Amino acid sequence: MPDETVPSAAQPAAAESPAAGTHVAESLSAEDAKLVTLARGARGRVGAAEGGAVRDETGRTYSGATVSLASLGISALQLAVAQAAAAGARGLEAAVVVRRGADVADVDLDAVRDLGGAGVAVHVVGPDGSVLATLAT
Repeated sequence: MPDETVPSAAQPAAAESPAAGTHVAESLSAEDAKLVTLARGARGRVGAAEGGAVRDETGRTYSGATVSLASLGISALQLAVAQAAAAGARGLEAAVVVRRGADVADVDLDAVRDLGGAGVAVHVVGPDGSVLATLAT
């Protein structure tokens, strides 16, 4: 289970603005905001339930969307972590998952922890770009 949950909000994309009264987050770094953009784009391209993105220890980014095939199922966050691992990443600095609802499966957090270790921030972002929660592995 995550160690910490910190609610906040992220800058929305022009196509999906948050409801009136939602404030733009100043808590996300420019690098984390880029992960939000990548995860939202991955989700939107294929109309998936989730989009995920991670940044490795060198600043390289990886993104993906949920895959649901008869013979293969992988979450967006697991796919992004797998891509980073396959590319030779040795650690993770941050992760983002775009989904409806602030809950994140333990297996997704485990995947981030497996490559990134303890203390990696995982931002859970709604489809409108608002940060629903920030968890730590």
